[in-house]
Amino acid sequence: MDIHEYQAKELLAPFGVQVPRGGLAYSPEQAAYRAREIGGNSWAVKAQVHSGARGKAGGIKICGSDREILDASEALLGKRLITEQTGPRGKAIYRLYVEEATAFTQQLYIGFVLDRKSERVMLVASASGGIEIEDISRDEPSTIIRVSIEPAVGMQEFQAREIAFGLGLDPMLIGQATTTLLGCYRAFRDLDATMVEINPLVITEDNHLVALDAKMSFDDNAMFRRPHISELRDKSQEDPRETYAQDRGLSYVGLDGEIGCIINGAGLAMATMDMIKVQGGEPANFLDIGGGASPDRVVKAFKAVLADENVHVVLVNIFAGINRCDWVAEGVVKAIEQLAPSIPIVVRLAGTNVEEGRKILADSGLDLAVADTLADAAAKAVELWRSTAKAA
Repeated sequence: MDIHEYQAKELLAPFGVQVPRGGLAYSPEQAAYRAREIGGNSWAVKAQVHSGARGKAGGIKICGSDREILDASEALLGKRLITEQTGPRGKAIYRLYVEEATAFTQQLYIGFVLDRKSERVMLVASASGGIEIEDISRDEPSTIIRVSIEPAVGMQEFQAREIAFGLGLDPMLIGQATTTLLGCYRAFRDLDATMVEINPLVITEDNHLVALDAKMSFDDNAMFRRPHISELRDKSQEDPRETYAQDRGLSYVGLDGEIGCIINGAGLAMATMDMIKVQGGEPANFLDIGGGASPDRVVKAFKAVLADENVHVVLVNIFAGINRCDWVAEGVVKAIEQLAPSIPIVVRLAGTNVEEGRKILADSGLDLAVADTLADAAAKAVELWRSTAKAA
């Protein structure tokens, strides 16, 4: 789960991370009022969307008067911001964060991520901030510092100090840097985060370290014990297909293809998508209905897949172990009867109660394409997609 910049700053500040003064606004008038509350003579008006590279896309505007704030807010609110990370559809802007403008002399980068390969929290830092870490890694690899944190003891103060010195900071800033690094780590650990990123962390003209931007992501599986974090979720920033599926307990990832997939097991789902590609098609989604799926769960999966208007064929591929093919077959029949899809359906069943499942499909009288193997199912799905595309 991702959260907005202003939410990340509110979470990090109690851990000792210094952030500029700011306020949330939902209208141009409220944005101007926030600036008057903050005081000063220069402010940053920031679009609050779940994406980086907002500045490059025009999502951050520096303003020096009420009129400029009103104009900037009017230009941003209700629009869709398209960045390198959002894809061509972009993300809608419904909130703005008005923040005091901060004069700085240097930008740094720090990030804490979960490194699944080493099963450790990895700290990545660079003296070249303000750009994406991928660009830093490509253009200035020598500036990157990586430190693996031992989970048994956590991040130690000496590690934070070593990193601060490694960034070439003024000795007067070492204490602030240590506090910031340890605070970010504690927030990562205590809030079940999977990423904490400050980019840029700036050195101000009066020699302070301030987080000008912040991003945090969290482990969905831990949100049951972090209700105050779960409440920060903004569904308007999520793929509506994924939101629908997640709210119903389905593992779903939206893709850009035309062949919708309903499969049990992540490994089989990946193999099915690969086979669709081999046959010349493009999968529209990853969807794992999980083990022990009831007919009603299968119907929910169909609803999630059919909600994507780009889907022209649905491929159901079930290898039943914990699942039962007769349950899945009942769900397929129920879904088609309830939803009456106008696109072809390909079904491949194997495993527990497969004969019963195939009999249910055969006796239903529905127009289904039945396959015996994964390769056969993928080939039929791609062939049906091509025939529907030609007909259109």
